[in-house]
Amino acid sequence: VFAALVAGSTAALAEKRVALILGWTRTALGLGDDVAISVNEIICADPACPGSETVILVMIPGRRTKAYKVQASMAEVDEGMVQAALAS
Repeated sequence: VFAALVAGSTAALAEKRVALILGWTRTALGLGDDVAISVNEIICADPACPGSETVILVMIPGRRTKAYKVQASMAEVDEGMVQAALAS
């Protein structure tokens, strides 16, 4: 699991947010521990973006990686936002 840190964030806070988002993702999709999930915060270059977005990559063995985007920083992401992203 990799967490991209942004200015003003601490490693411990970022790891806690990543753990929450990972848990919400695993639960929502019914995934086991054999599935790799990556959570990263990036700066979106698209003028329509709010600035930061959280990208969740789900890597199920034998399948193509799926990317889900939440239009918010990791600090702002909640369970409902994750569920909405996963449903799209």
